[in-house]
Amino acid sequence: MAGLEKIISQIRHEAEEKGERMIAAAEKDAEQMLETAREEALAVCGEIEKKSERDVANTLERGRSAADLKLRQGILARKQRLIDEILTEAREAVNHMEPELYFQAMVRLAVRSAMAGDGTVTFSETDLRRLPEGLEERMNAALEIPDASLHISDIPGKLDGGFILSYGEIEENCSIEALFDSERERLKDLVQEILFT
Repeated sequence: MAGLEKIISQIRHEAEEKGERMIAAAEKDAEQMLETAREEALAVCGEIEKKSERDVANTLERGRSAADLKLRQGILARKQRLIDEILTEAREAVNHMEPELYFQAMVRLAVRSAMAGDGTVTFSETDLRRLPEGLEERMNAALEIPDASLHISDIPGKLDGGFILSYGEIEENCSIEALFDSERERLKDLVQEILFT
């Protein structure tokens, strides 16, 4: 029996050693798998962090671009309002010029707008009240077109400043408002150049 116990003891001992080696190998494999999983997790975390940083940078850049665009649009809108205000003030300034200068400008405008034949100049009620003496004669004397003559109507027109020049059914709107409207883009460019360059 002593031989049998020795064999069993030997088998048990070999089994324990084999078990310990298998446990040690499994622990080593588990540790290796754990280390690999840690490395992969760190790599994934790194990629997530980089992606998050890129996303945050992109979001910030889009935000900056949107803010810059809104700022540029706001500045442009303010410039447009300022230009419009200046043109409105300029138009009003022409309407309220000192009468002698105002009617000198009206003579030049009438001469520039006149055609051959008899024309009728219709001023506003305000301008008719402050009409300088001899204005009709000054207009006709300045005309350079043969067979052209101008007559100032006693009936006021519905306009703020300037005049309407009529040749029968043909009318030319020489009101200050119409003149400013027809030259609006050029005047806007001029004001912009003066103010913002």
